Amino acid sequence: MKMSKGIILILLASALTACGGGRSGGNGEQADSTELSIVSSQLSPLPDTSYASVEAVKYVVEDADSVAAPLKDFDDRYQQANGIFVFRKNLLRNADFGGTVKGTPDTIEVAWAFETAYDTTHTKFGMWGGGSGWTGQPLYVNWTDEQLAAFRQSSPGLTADFGREEIIVGSLCGKGYFINYQTGKASREPLDLGNVVKGTVSLDPEYYNLYVGQGVPRKPGPFGCQVFDLLKHERTFFFGPDSKAWRGWNAFDSNSIVAGGYLFWAGENGSLYKYERSQGMLRRVSVLRYRVNGVAPGIESSLCVYRNYGFFSDNRGNVLGVNLNTMHPVWYYDNHDDSDGTMVCREENGTPYLYTACEVDKQGDRGFSHFVKLNALNGELVWEQKIACERLDLPGKTLDGGMYASPLLGRGDCEDILFAHVCRNGATKTVGELTAFSTKDGRILYTVPYGQFAWSSPIAFYNEKNEMFVFTGDASGILRVIRGKTGEVVCQKTIGTNFESSPIAIGNTAVVGCRGKMIYKFIIK
Repeated sequence: MKMSKGIILILLASALTACGGGRSGGNGEQADSTELSIVSSQLSPLPDTSYASVEAVKYVVEDADSVAAPLKDFDDRYQQANGIFVFRKNLLRNADFGGTVKGTPDTIEVAWAFETAYDTTHTKFGMWGGGSGWTGQPLYVNWTDEQLAAFRQSSPGLTADFGREEIIVGSLCGKGYFINYQTGKASREPLDLGNVVKGTVSLDPEYYNLYVGQGVPRKPGPFGCQVFDLLKHERTFFFGPDSKAWRGWNAFDSNSIVAGGYLFWAGENGSLYKYERSQGMLRRVSVLRYRVNGVAPGIESSLCVYRNYGFFSDNRGNVLGVNLNTMHPVWYYDNHDDSDGTMVCREENGTPYLYTACEVDKQGDRGFSHFVKLNALNGELVWEQKIACERLDLPGKTLDGGMYASPLLGRGDCEDILFAHVCRNGATKTVGELTAFSTKDGRILYTVPYGQFAWSSPIAFYNEKNEMFVFTGDASGILRVIRGKTGEVVCQKTIGTNFESSPIAIGNTAVVGCRGKMIYKFIIK
């Protein structure tokens, strides 16, 4: 059974109601969904070409089927879905969650706090506990009546708090949690995810499939990526390790994404996978493997998609544009150092542009985080801003400087501003900062100093005047609401635990997890 029966109806309903700041909800009135289909935007595919920069990349495409259909269309099913199904919400990863506030917010309240299990297993990479880590963004779903009925008919594990609005999040303790958005109580029994999950899980926009990548092995055994059939409430597909991978580490912190009818998933084994999907299952179509300067890097950033081009960066500073029809690289850009934060894309005056930055890792103890704006069609540099950063030595751990979070593109009264968390780590008086850049030329407009580093990706809320407010959390557990135009901190709240995870906005609320064992819902007013 495909989820699209309900989702397509929501698309049509959403098209008839203005896409404002608040969350949408289905009313359960449905026609015969077999008569409906998603109307393609009819955009032309981007050219099957390869720029000279690709000569730096040595690659193969395995299992490519010469008769496989190209991407079916370029529509963003995540934008059309009734909720937040993927990291940073959409194909462009530019995170307009639709958060709304009235006037100037001055209060952050805790609506509920959900407690996860806490895993004390000692792994090769330490003890991970519970709660959620980087990137750890929750998902939010507003199920239709049809979907609620399907779960109640066939899915085990539902609790008395199962209902229309549901939060789904992967935890460092190796469990997948389902939380009633309204009550903060468990809506289903947790899923056993097998290993530590650091990244963000994905919900398929057309099937009842939950895609989960494992981050760290807790015990000997399989380690990789998996599919959970939510109708059965069990794992129905697992892949890993990949014996043909050019890199041995088989973690999947990268967030998978559906584009043009296929699922794309990047791995830390240096491979980008393309799958066909069905209920509870994946079938590999092809895989791209590559090296630059003789090194096969790992991919922790999540694929960003514009039409039939996909974009990602890796832990060697390579930035690639790939034709998702052929899985062949289109262009290559060298951004100097490890880059884990997912880039964002926006079309400006008819041309798509990418915004990304690197860390200070391979450069040594001191270096620069290179913030760049690239032309997404050919990989050409538009502007670059270098920010001095350092590596920070903590007991038993070294924290790299630079950018880990995904940047946030402004809208409303901040249309020409890019917001990003920068870990300075001693290169200035502050450890971390929110930095506001001009999207036109990369000029730094202002910074907001933090007492700690920040890996959490900022999100936006807008008021009735279309004024933008940035909501952020840092590693010291401080939440801030910042006026986007000026950098004024209009309110803040100290929770006291590390917010590595990225939040989501639903109306005037934010949902986010932290290191330890808590997932929170906050009200901003």
